[in-house]
Formats: sequence, structure tokens, C-alpha cells
Amino acid sequence: MQMQGKAYRVIVYIGEDDHYRGKPLYMALLEMLRREGASGATATRCMAGFGAHSRMRTSSIIDLSAQLPIKVEWIDNLEEIERMLPVVRAMVDDGLITSEIVEVVQYAPGRHRDPLAQPVRAIMRSGVTTVAPSTPVADLVSLLVQRGYRSLPVVDADQRLLGIITDGDLMRRAGLLTRLGLQDQLTPEQLQDQVAALHTMPHRAEEIMTKPVVTVQPEDTVRQVAALMAKHMLKRLPVVDGAGRLVGLVSRVDVLRTVEYHQQTAEAEATAPKAGATVAELMNTEVPTVHPEATLEDIVRALESNYQRRVVVVDSEHHVLGILTDGDLLHRSRHAQDPGLLRRLRNLVTRQKELSVTLPYAGENAGQLMTEPVISIRVDTPLVDALRLTLRHQIKRMPVVDEDGRLLGLLGRNSLLNGLVNASAARVEG
Repeated sequence: MQMQGKAYRVIVYIGEDDHYRGKPLYMALLEMLRREGASGATATRCMAGFGAHSRMRTSSIIDLSAQLPIKVEWIDNLEEIERMLPVVRAMVDDGLITSEIVEVVQYAPGRHRDPLAQPVRAIMRSGVTTVAPSTPVADLVSLLVQRGYRSLPVVDADQRLLGIITDGDLMRRAGLLTRLGLQDQLTPEQLQDQVAALHTMPHRAEEIMTKPVVTVQPEDTVRQVAALMAKHMLKRLPVVDGAGRLVGLVSRVDVLRTVEYHQQTAEAEATAPKAGATVAELMNTEVPTVHPEATLEDIVRALESNYQRRVVVVDSEHHVLGILTDGDLLHRSRHAQDPGLLRRLRNLVTRQKELSVTLPYAGENAGQLMTEPVISIRVDTPLVDALRLTLRHQIKRMPVVDEDGRLLGLLGRNSLLNGLVNASAARVEG
């Protein structure tokens, strides 16, 4: 597994004489974290210190009998921290535990001459948050909408993979489409109540999950994984053993990392959705734009300037004309197979920070490559209407415009859903 970018560091301060089930606590913590698939942890013996009991622990020659302080540092991504931190807390009776955000510059097991020939087990993420078939919709909403998880494998008591759930499954099969789209005779207030009802709906994970699931095995090569993803147009695949038990998850970004070697990526992070109760509060106002005459180099530079991987094409008065993604370039540009362009687009996905050669291509511009017409919404659009539109057209980000059609921002579906759920919960509590 490779990791780069935003991560979390947990530090546990304990004493050298602390034990857990007959074993030094620091060793028990390290062994548990390793067994559970943590990215890495280190125990350090400190020179001196004191804690809640004000007992001085020191390595001074004057007090050789004193037991020294121990510091255990553990760095991982948010999902792994959330999964294992409760176990750490249960093991530490007397000590201090802190958590902070850190930037991982490099973490990788080493370079390979042919990275695509590696087995999947070398790059997969083994610690995967799963749900049971009986998990209620309320819990799925919390994980997929409010906490930003992208997929949830559904497993039985023996960890055999039964299905998988994404936010799209939640929208299509949990009854939200029927409630929100649907029923045009409902008032916005009634639609808000329907969103709030998600938390009391009788649906369970097994009723809305996608099945069967395209899977790979640990010994399959990364090259095979890439081919399957391209064939089925998937961004991530569960990894199962010979008995069908879930052992990991591999994403398209993981494949890209093996090629470019431990890159930072926005997709790999569980990005928290924005908070707010209106489109104006939930939209992102940092939107890269180009004019229709923009060259391929101009387009790629604009894509590189923002993590959203979208560029809105506007006229001289900022009216929205079209939208461009890296996928549009790959599908429509006659230079799509050029190594220079592919490298730039790969760096775009993996958030690689390096200087790339300028693309010398002429004869293509944004007006020819963009997707049009664009589904956009007014800034004063009610959230339920915005959600109805994004679900109907299967759009993850929509341009937000003023009354004259001028661009104001981009609204992401996850932020939109989170705003609706929070607004509904507030109305119910009020």
C-alpha cells in the first residue's frame, strides 16, 4: 500500500511499566495495529516526563529505577484511524491519546521495474469499512453522505462479500428517488420531511446493494485490475480470497500510484462535504474557467489549478457555455494517446506536483471539446430541487449561476446531500 497527502497521526503517551494482558502495552499496541493492517507505527522511549498522576519518569543516572515514558506514534488515513482508534482507547487505561492532521510526503514499500506486474495484494488497502446485510439506511446515510465514504462492501458474518453500496445505490434504491423526484406535487417542506424520513426508513443494506460484484483476487496483477476497471467503467474493486471473503479494496488511484509511485490524490482522501443550508453556502466558489478559444494547454493548466478536475467554459461575460473534464479530453481529443498529454492527465488525477512539458498542440479548442449543453442551477434553487436535478441527470457537480446565467460556483452532490440531511434533522429536532 502507498500513501501520500493528508493523513492523521495518533500519539499515545504511556509508561514503560504499563502492561496489557501480561505484555508491555507499547508492544501490545504495535502488534494490534500491525495485525489490523495499520500503515505504520513506532514506539519511542522518552528521556523524561510526567502525566496525569504527576509522577516524574526519567532516564537520569540518579534515578535509574524509574520506568521511562513511552510514546507510540501511528500514522494512517482517516478511515483506518476511525476503525482502530476505539480498540486503542480500550487498551490504554492510564495514558494520553492525541490526534492531528499531517501531510505525508512519502510512504511506499519500494520501486518496481514493472509496477503493473505486481500482485494486487501489494497495493490494496486491507482495512476496509464494511456493513452487514441488516445495516439500516440511517447508518448508510451517515457513512456515505455525511462522512464521505465512497463505497461500502456488504459482508456476512464470515466476511464473505455479498454486495456493495455507493451513494448512487442509496439514491436509486432506498426510495429517495420516489420521494424526491419524482413527486412534483409535494411542497419543498414536504420533500424536506421525506429526506428526514431516510433515518426511519425500513430499508436495509441487503435490499439496496449492487450484486453481483466485480472482484479481483490478491494474486491478480495490477495490469489485470486496470483492464477490469476499464472494461466495467469502475473506480474501485473489492479484493476477495478463494472463499469469497473480503480481504481488501483497490481503487483506480491505487493503480495510478503504482505507475507514478506514491502520489498525492484528492480522491484517496475522504473529503468532508461542505456544511450549509442553501446552494450559496454549499457551493464551491473556486472554479477554474476558460474561454471557448482556449487551447489544449490552457485547458490542462486550468484542470491542474483545482482539485475538482472540471473546467467551466464561459464567454466574455462569464455566462456558462460548457464544461470540460479530463475524461472529455481522453474521449474527444485527437491527441488523447500522446504520452505528454497522458502524463499531464495522470498527474492531474494523482495530484502530482511537478513541472510538465508544455503541450504544443494546435487546432483544438475548448469550444470543440466541451460538453454542452450544461445542466446548471440558479443560486436561489431550493436544495431539494437541486438534488432532484442532480439525481435525474446523474451529475456529481453542477455549475451554479445567477439570474443572468453567469457562473458563481460548483455544487457537489455530496455537499448537497449533507446539507439536506442536516437541514431535515434540524427541522425534526426543532
